[in-house]
Amino acid sequence: MRDLVYETFASEGRAPSVAELARRTQSTAQAVQGILHDLAEAHALVLTPDGDAVRMAHPFTSAPMAFVVTPLDGHDDRRWWGGCAWDSFGISAALHLDVRIDTACPQCGATISFQAGPETPPPGGPAVRFPRPAEEWWDDVVGTCTMIRAFCDRGHAERWTADNAPGSGCVADATTVWRLAGPWYGDRLDPGFQPHSREHNQRLLEDRGLTGPFWRLP
Repeated sequence: MRDLVYETFASEGRAPSVAELARRTQSTAQAVQGILHDLAEAHALVLTPDGDAVRMAHPFTSAPMAFVVTPLDGHDDRRWWGGCAWDSFGISAALHLDVRIDTACPQCGATISFQAGPETPPPGGPAVRFPRPAEEWWDDVVGTCTMIRAFCDRGHAERWTADNAPGSGCVADATTVWRLAGPWYGDRLDPGFQPHSREHNQRLLEDRGLTGPFWRLP
């Protein structure tokens, strides 16, 4: 079931419906609903507030958020919503695809558009603000993703924080977040994917210089 959800996101940029999953697995909607709830409990995906549809399967999201991810290959007309800056890099990593990422700076409203790929880092300059400590990410994972935003630069991220959420969050360079997204999401579509352990993911954070209490996973 999980693989079908990811396959549909990857190929069509959308989440499959419960009815579609039931048809493709020759199952019932009730059985599919139960499996989706189990996957959500395991943090393998995120359901809508009503629990009747897939909201996110990281790094993909079924609803418009602040980022649009587009293949650089002009013959590939797929599009994806990026749930956050990190997930936008994650889509590129999971699909092994060079992409253009489009968003806007929350501080000044300027359009931010840059290219990135599995082997191509984003340009220097943009910064990414994480709104809450790692141990709280899954308390409201959609809310967390919504606020992991890209800014024109670190100064804009810090000014936005001072004006809107003083004393909270943490700012990282976009290149650091890109380096994290590769190993975090790069195997998400692999056959036989197994979830990473907490210890594995903690090492990924630390190896990229994201250390200290803010970055400690639960």
